[in-house]
Parts: sequence; C-alpha cells; structure tokens
Amino acid sequence: MELKPISERFILHWGEMGSRWGVNRTVAQIHALLYLAGRPMEAEEIASTLGVARSNVSTSIKELQSWKLVRTVHLKGDRRDHFETSTDVWELFKLIVEGRRQREIDPTIAVLNGFLSNPDLAAEDEGAQQRIRETLEFIQILTTWSDEMLRLKPETLMKMLGIGAKLSQTFRKGSSSE
Repeated sequence: MELKPISERFILHWGEMGSRWGVNRTVAQIHALLYLAGRPMEAEEIASTLGVARSNVSTSIKELQSWKLVRTVHLKGDRRDHFETSTDVWELFKLIVEGRRQREIDPTIAVLNGFLSNPDLAAEDEGAQQRIRETLEFIQILTTWSDEMLRLKPETLMKMLGIGAKLSQTFRKGSSSE
C-alpha cells in the first residue's frame, strides 16, 4: 500500500503520540495504518507499507490484540492472517480507556485500599494518611464518572461534552467578574 502524504504524516504523528503515552512507536503506527486503511491487512503489507521488520509487526500486533484494538480476520481464498481495527473512533476510545483502567487505575485502587486496611497505616504521619485517603477517593470518583460517561451513546456523550464546555465557560466568566 502506498501512503499519500497526509496519511503518512498522520501515521508518523500517531507514532510520536504513542511514544509520549508510553506505547511503542511502531505499535501506534500500525494501529494508525489499520485505522486509516479501514480494511484488513496482512502482516507483510503492514511491514512493507511502514518500512519496518516483519518480526516487529508480529510483536506489535500481539500488543494491539492484548488491548483488544486489533483482531485477526481471514479472507476467502487467502490462508494468511489479516488484521483490522475498528474505524469507530468512539469504540476505540472506549477500548483504550478500559485498557488503561485495567492496567493502571484498578491496580492503583487495590494498592491504596491495601494501604488503608493495613494496621501499619496508624504509624504513618496523619497528613500522609489523609492524602492516601483523598487520593483513593479522587480516583474512585473519576472512575465512577468515567464509567457513566462510557455507558452513554456517542451522540449523547457529544451533547453532554458540548453542554459541559458551555457551563465551564459560563462559570469562568462568572468567577472572573467577582
């Protein structure tokens, strides 16, 4: 597949952003390629399009599959595995948020709960105890809010985001005149 200039820049930028988010650059680029292509691609085509090693594609595909961002599909008359991703940006967003929660947020909540149930907590400074409780409460509130937002239909969520932006602007204007 030959990439046109804008698609190439999109894929390169997505790779840069991926590395800033803690995701391997090639992993992010492969996901961007599959997203823009909007069709299943086999590993050799991915490797040649992006100019990366076939082994790197295999490793990256496995990571994307662990995030549930890429699935294997088979095409009639072709014995090779092909890979595709959703072209629905909301579905991808939900998968990424859910993956991040499982890998980062849920373990943090478990650790904080462990600290709070540990009898050794009493030996800690009162300020440290309070900050641990506040951190847990904050993360739990954000998690509950995020769960509720992700249950909404995309069009409802878009309306809520628009309303939220208008409310935020109204509150900022109101607080700056005081």
